[in-house]
Amino acid sequence: MTGRFKKNLRRIVYAVLLTSAAAIAAGEVGRYQTRAEFLLESFGTENPASDVVWIDDELRATAAKVLGHPPAMLRVRYWHEGPRTAWIIDEVGKEQPITFGVVVEDAAIQVLRVMQFRESRGWEIRYPFFTKQFSQLRLTDSGSLSHGIDAISGATLSVKAATGSANLALVLDEYTRRTRRSADITQ
Repeated sequence: MTGRFKKNLRRIVYAVLLTSAAAIAAGEVGRYQTRAEFLLESFGTENPASDVVWIDDELRATAAKVLGHPPAMLRVRYWHEGPRTAWIIDEVGKEQPITFGVVVEDAAIQVLRVMQFRESRGWEIRYPFFTKQFSQLRLTDSGSLSHGIDAISGATLSVKAATGSANLALVLDEYTRRTRRSADITQ
């Protein structure tokens, strides 16, 4: 082998190693589901009826209790059809927001999806072995989830973000059901 060939081979090996290291460091960062895909899965259409919940002082206090910090949003858009609502919530894991899609029907979670993950660790929460734990969870009288969620070693903050987002979706769903009932009574 000539010196030039060895030098080029070494460069190729370094480039492959650097690329592999960058891919490993990035973990499973990525977009797994778009809003349109989530809504199509949830309602059978990309354009179900939508509305907005404004986060007033009462709702802000409840959300802060659920999340462990005041919510960053002033309003939350949601989609609905009959008793089914769908929520897209961004909640910070360790440093970056994780986007969750939560479908609630008859006051119980039907589906929780990780739509976009931006952290370098904790991406395991996107897999069904974790997300299926949220199916059929409800709010207790104290405002917590009806069952505990099993943690994932090394993904504690991502699990906390998923749990908080699920709890918040149930709180928001309950709030919208209560306000819709009030509006129906006054009409």
